[in-house]
Amino acid sequence: MMRSIEIVEVGPRDGLQSEPGVMPTAAKIEFIERLIAAGSRRIEVTSFVNPKRVPQMADAEQVLAGLTKRPDVHYVGLVLNRKGFDRAVAAGCNEIGMAVVASDTFNRRNQGVGTDESIAAWLDIAQAARAAGVRAQVTVSAAFGCPFEGEMPIARVVDVARRCAEAGPFEIAIADTIGVGVPTQVTELVAAVRAAVPASVRLRAHFHNTRNTGLANAWAAVQAGVATLDASAGGIGGCPFAPAATGNIPTEDLVYMLTRGGYATGIDLDALIETGKWLQQTLGRPVPGMLVKAGNFPRIVAERAA
Repeated sequence: MMRSIEIVEVGPRDGLQSEPGVMPTAAKIEFIERLIAAGSRRIEVTSFVNPKRVPQMADAEQVLAGLTKRPDVHYVGLVLNRKGFDRAVAAGCNEIGMAVVASDTFNRRNQGVGTDESIAAWLDIAQAARAAGVRAQVTVSAAFGCPFEGEMPIARVVDVARRCAEAGPFEIAIADTIGVGVPTQVTELVAAVRAAVPASVRLRAHFHNTRNTGLANAWAAVQAGVATLDASAGGIGGCPFAPAATGNIPTEDLVYMLTRGGYATGIDLDALIETGKWLQQTLGRPVPGMLVKAGNFPRIVAERAA
């Protein structure tokens, strides 16, 4: 049997948060519905953050209210503090994710507090999520490098992951927020984090393609045992507080690589490519993804009569 790889679609949040303009709410809802129709079942639909800092996400509640909810879909909201968590739950998110940056400097730039304060906030949020019956996961951001502090020591990432694991999340992600990692680092870091957190905690990986290593890193993560990957339709997005961020790994390119490599994703690649083309038209510019330009390449088996 083919091994299954789960893909968390982050385009509606991580993809759109760095856009120079604000996509209309109705278009965001259509974007999400298209992704669901293509087979996505975990979608980061928005973030509940300060709209003055990230105006692209100011309509978080309106987006959730406009979606036709399905019981088989996890509608993920990103939160950075307890206020954001309360908003996400009230809006109807059935999964929340929080980001804790391994770099203290980057955490202060991104979230206004140090890493220790974010970990404390995460521990409180995880407990509140459990009481509310909402699934909670956490991402260790800038796990491979920081634009302000440089290389990120593995010991530092492991320590942050271990402390976050004390809250009993169902999943911890390691994120290459600025796209500096290479496959050998992925192999080493996945092994180190896996050894440091309980076996019951799933691992996920989130890669940016800033230096064109994102897909190679995703493949390395799968080979290292990671069964869940983040990706963004069209490859749009990146962290608005990370200098020179050029986008996430494109979901359609990742699905193509995994499918051709013998893995099942449950996603209709052709429908996803069409969503990428729709996204180009809606944004009014080309997207970074390759399959939106090149198209699919189906495996054709032709039997000839002797």
